[in-house]
Amino acid sequence: MNVREQDKAMNENIHTMSRRRFVGGAAATAAFSVVPRHVLGGPRHVAPSEKLNIAGIGVGGRGADDLRGVESQAIVALCDVDWHSAAATFRRYPDARRYRDFREMLDKEDDAIDAVVVATPDHIHAVASMAAIKRGKHVYCEKPLTRTVHEARALAKAARQAKVATQMGNQGMAFEGNRLIKEWLWDGAIGPVREVHVWSDRPTHQGKLPLWWAQGIERPTDTPPVPDHLDWDLWLGPAPHRPYHPAYVPFRWRGWWDFGSGGLGDMGIHNLAPVFTALKLGAPTSVHASSTPVYEETLPLACTVHYEFPARRDMPPVTVHWYDGGLIAARPAELEDSRELPREDGLIFVGDKGKMLVTGWGGNSPRLIPETRMKAYQRPPQTLPRSSGHYAEWIKACKEGTPTESSFDFAGPMTEAVLLGTVAVRTGGRKLIWDSERMKITNVTEANALLHYPYRESWTL
Repeated sequence: MNVREQDKAMNENIHTMSRRRFVGGAAATAAFSVVPRHVLGGPRHVAPSEKLNIAGIGVGGRGADDLRGVESQAIVALCDVDWHSAAATFRRYPDARRYRDFREMLDKEDDAIDAVVVATPDHIHAVASMAAIKRGKHVYCEKPLTRTVHEARALAKAARQAKVATQMGNQGMAFEGNRLIKEWLWDGAIGPVREVHVWSDRPTHQGKLPLWWAQGIERPTDTPPVPDHLDWDLWLGPAPHRPYHPAYVPFRWRGWWDFGSGGLGDMGIHNLAPVFTALKLGAPTSVHASSTPVYEETLPLACTVHYEFPARRDMPPVTVHWYDGGLIAARPAELEDSRELPREDGLIFVGDKGKMLVTGWGGNSPRLIPETRMKAYQRPPQTLPRSSGHYAEWIKACKEGTPTESSFDFAGPMTEAVLLGTVAVRTGGRKLIWDSERMKITNVTEANALLHYPYRESWTL
């Protein structure tokens, strides 16, 4: 009996037991439901008092954490290509039906699922999220939203048309610091901002070895056997075929061009988000990069990326600089000699009247510098609503249609900009002129091939 036949037999047993429990519970709930469990067309309306039926796609590692964030609702189905990695999550939700292929899960569980949580490697994000959106399901998708610029544009458009609730997994959008950054900058605390420096130590640890994941290497040449618990073909999904190797899975995939986008895709989404929201950024007009040696298979060990954004209403043009792999911004003169810049994650907003240093990932802890400036600053009154919690926002949006801080309308364009940075890295430092409306690099035409790639047969967006 092969792995898929074993899965089928196990699923039949699990399904028989779990449906008895689920249907019994649903029958009890139905007596108190405001609306029926089905509607004709579009996402099903769920009353605030009713639990969402949520499915997980990619439920080991980060996916397990995301499911715990929404487990106040009903977790009814779980999908993972590696049942060893997913074992703890399976035990936590024993009544949930189990799958390896999310396409099969969405087909079979269509009537039972209201929303999905996607926490796979990056190259699966778009195809899994799109499959759910096309079925009218609400979607929570981990960051970065997609692996390619084309996927980010397509996913945001589809979610908007389907009118489903969406949220990208950059949890820092719920931080208090994110609100403070906006309130202070909009209050004129440092004047108009014309330059921002943003960094993360990934893939290093505080700028030092060992690496979180490998970058700056070539593809391994040996071909060890695929572990029994892993469906390698499904793990690859739409990505070009290559032999299995533990250099890719679990978690090590992030530094490989075919599967991830390195520190920029991993932590850039977190640390650039407060810049995009506070400065109301849209698409950049140009981007260029410099880095350690670029490899065909993997991202370089470290890079800097420079984005130019046009003026927005009353805000002037701004240049945003990204650093990773242990590189950080130059030390500002305003920082006291006794203080150090954070090595792991940080931001510096440079305004006409001063500077703001933000310590920690996701915009966690902003301060004006020097500290004497912070102590003298008369903080504005609180004007922005505070978050009820990153996951709570999405659950509420699914039920009531309220917006989330990182819906795909925000996450899609920001992901496009971030991933343009990886395209710039791959093109060897050439300045790329970006026409967002036509979704085209106008001056280096060959770079447009890096905005997307041909999917393997049977995989579609």
